[in-house]
Amino acid sequence: MSEYKKELEELIEIVINEGGSDLHISVGRHPSIRVLGTLVPLVKKPILTPEDTLGLVEVLFPTKEKRDEFFAKKELDFSYSYKEKARFRCNAFFASGSAGVAMRLIPKKISTLEELNLPPSLADFTRRQQGFFLLVGPVGQGKTTTLSAMIELINQERAEHIITIEDPIEYIYEQKQSIIDQREIGLDSPDFHTALRGTFRQDVDVIMVGEMREPETIATAVTAAETGHLVFATLHTNNAPQTIDRILDSFSADQQPQIRAQLSNTLSGIFSQRLLPRVSGGVVPAYELLINNNAVANLIREGRTHEIDSVIQTSMEQGMIDLNRCLADLVQKGEITIETARMYSLKPQVLDRLI
Repeated sequence: MSEYKKELEELIEIVINEGGSDLHISVGRHPSIRVLGTLVPLVKKPILTPEDTLGLVEVLFPTKEKRDEFFAKKELDFSYSYKEKARFRCNAFFASGSAGVAMRLIPKKISTLEELNLPPSLADFTRRQQGFFLLVGPVGQGKTTTLSAMIELINQERAEHIITIEDPIEYIYEQKQSIIDQREIGLDSPDFHTALRGTFRQDVDVIMVGEMREPETIATAVTAAETGHLVFATLHTNNAPQTIDRILDSFSADQQPQIRAQLSNTLSGIFSQRLLPRVSGGVVPAYELLINNNAVANLIREGRTHEIDSVIQTSMEQGMIDLNRCLADLVQKGEITIETARMYSLKPQVLDRLI
């Protein structure tokens, strides 16, 4: 085991020294790291055997209970801290009967919205006293990083009680103006719904839900926003209309009218983002922002979510941001290629008219 611990530490040092974002350990491959969006095999390291990958994965587990849970469930999300140098979000799994792991490096410093090349208008949503704000996009597109920047802004600007509910805890906040209690599923609470329900008795002002997985969690989050809390959450959806449909579709037909009414009243905005390969190297965000106004609220209440895209496109003067226009701006600034913009556009024919 000590041999694998030493090997893992060497791999982590390489990730840190090379400015990597991820470490991948898989059977039949060299260990690989992702640098500026590109996966790079560490060819000086031997190709990993099933014994190697299992040994490296087992070193990561902080307790025997976590190890047993992994073997029982065959996959597990958890965090791993390396000395005082680095912290990783890990997903260990089995593939073709052998263990593997993907490790995402979590920067120690929480970046600002400006440093992340995100629109300053996101700060407006952190300064509200209540509401329901959603960050959406596929896995690995920077939702958690954006969310952490927004929570940190509240932490810096005003005295609030903030509770984060995460699986696992990723960014660690240093308490500044605010009190921040970070709760990890499995360690501090059995599930998101239970933890979220508990916030009603914890004199909380701001709630951050790492991921909304079940209808109970969604319903409680909406109720929390309705009862005077500022709620931030993430979903693995592609855009604003799909996000609203996903929320509604998770409820039975007889429950949907109530959720539709609640959502139309409590939703403050939906921010969708992608990380695109930059011409000069690295990645740059492309995004869409829906702000809930009277027109959007009416469309949600009336079940006409397919018309929301049109509202976004015609409401830029109100601060909304259309994904195609954002992509076109990135092309015009030389940040991304036209081919990249078309690849990520949900409506390429509309994009072509803007470029």
